[in-house]
Amino acid sequence: MTGLGIAALGLGAYAGEIQYDGPRIAITMDDPNLEPGLLMSPEERNQRILRAFEMFGDLKAALFVCGMRVDSVDGQKLITQWRDSGHLIGNHSYSHKYYGSPKMTAEAFFEDIEHGEKVIGEHMSTPKLFRFPFLKEGETAEKRDAMRRMLSEHGYRNGHVTIDASDWYVNSRMIDRIKKEPQADLTPYRDFYCEHIWDRVTYYTNLAGKLFDHPVNHTLLIHHSLLNALFLGDLLDFLKSKGCELIDAVTAYADPIFLSQPDIVPAGESLIWALAKETGKYNDILRYPGEDGEYEKDKMDKRGL
Repeated sequence: MTGLGIAALGLGAYAGEIQYDGPRIAITMDDPNLEPGLLMSPEERNQRILRAFEMFGDLKAALFVCGMRVDSVDGQKLITQWRDSGHLIGNHSYSHKYYGSPKMTAEAFFEDIEHGEKVIGEHMSTPKLFRFPFLKEGETAEKRDAMRRMLSEHGYRNGHVTIDASDWYVNSRMIDRIKKEPQADLTPYRDFYCEHIWDRVTYYTNLAGKLFDHPVNHTLLIHHSLLNALFLGDLLDFLKSKGCELIDAVTAYADPIFLSQPDIVPAGESLIWALAKETGKYNDILRYPGEDGEYEKDKMDKRGL
C-alpha cells in the first residue's frame, strides 16, 4: 500500500469559502522512535497513539520521521504501521541537525535530508514533505534560499507548522516526575498539556486572523512521546470541545498558505509567525523563538509539575 498523496486532492480542493465555528486543525507529529521508556513499551506507546487517531473518526495525521530514530527493522515496522493506516509520512532529516547554526552548510544539511529519505523513502507521501528540525530554516538569506532551491529541485514541499507548541517540554517534566514518584498522579500534566495547547491554538489562530480575511487550515505540531501515548485522545477531545474542527493532514496541506515562503531572517518558526514577522507590523507580540520550554517553566513550577 502506498502513502496517501496531497496530489490526490490538488490545491483546488481547498474550500476556503466553507464557514465553520472554530479553527480547522490537522495534527502533525514529529520524531517517532523506539527508545525505551517508562510505563509502557515502545510498541505499546506507538499503538496507543495510533488508536487515539482511530477513535476520532479515523483521523489522519502527518508523521515527520527522523531517520536515525527508526533505522532498524523494528523502526521500519513502525513506519509501515503509520503508512498502512493512511497517515502522511514526511522527512525530518536523518540526524536532526540544526540548520540555524553558522557551522552548518546547505550542502551538508541536504546530504542529511537525503540520508533520511533513504531510510523512509518507500513510505513517503507524494509530493514529498520535509520539516526542518527545530523549525529553523537558516540564519542567513543565502542559506535559506539555497535550501529552498534544493528542496524544490528534489520534489519537496515544506511541511510547515502553523501552531507551534512545547509538548516536548511538558513530556520531559512529566517523565522527571515519574522517575521520582512512579505512582504519581499524572492528571495535572494532562490538564496543563490541554491548556497549553489551547493557549497556543488561540494565539496562532488570532494571529492568522490579523493576516488573512478568510479562514486558513492549521497544522499543530506535537511529538511521538509518552505524553501523547497517555493523553492524545484527551487532547483531541478537548480541542473538539473548544469548537475546533479536526481535519486530515492531507486536507490541511491543500490550503495554498502552505506554499508561502516568508522573506525573513533568521528563517523558520511557525508559518503564521513568519508571515506576521514579514509584515513588520506585529513585532510587539512576536517573541523569539516562537516557542520554547522556558516560556512554560514558571507556569509548571507554580503548579508543582
